[in-house]
Amino acid sequence: MNKILALVFFLITITSFDSKSDQVIARQGQVSFFSYTSVENIEAKNNQVLSILDLSKNEIAISMLMRAFVFEKSLMHEHFNESYIESDIYPKATFEGAIVNFDPLAEKQVRIIKGILSIHGIDKEIEIKTTIENTNESYILEGDFTVEVKDFDIKIPPLLASNIAKTISIKFRFEYQPYEQ
Repeated sequence: MNKILALVFFLITITSFDSKSDQVIARQGQVSFFSYTSVENIEAKNNQVLSILDLSKNEIAISMLMRAFVFEKSLMHEHFNESYIESDIYPKATFEGAIVNFDPLAEKQVRIIKGILSIHGIDKEIEIKTTIENTNESYILEGDFTVEVKDFDIKIPPLLASNIAKTISIKFRFEYQPYEQ
């Protein structure tokens, strides 16, 4: 009986190990956004973005805290979190998707990632053109895309509407390393 239990435990351990070896992680991914306005441009960077890439399933998951965005001016940070994103209610943004025709062995490739972006409590299907580099067990994903403020139900007071862009440019860079528990 003990041998059977030991065999079951061994098989579970091996299965868990194999599934983890197909995952790579980016613990400090970078996401930035830029918004052109007639009054002053708005730019912020977040270097604390977590992402996991499953190489066997071609799936990607990203999570970031909205309060981790750093602005040039503290007032911009305050308005972003309190008035627009409402970080107390919607503390993070997420993305879950799949890389179309991804080849984990290719050195460099440009692929489309299709998935669901969730910001401000709203889910939206998007497609992102992404450059993927594979360098010795490390993967680097880079790209940019735009989002419409109205698509995520972000309210802009009419008085400020001319000072806030309706389209926001987003850039990202993730460097993935083998997943270790």
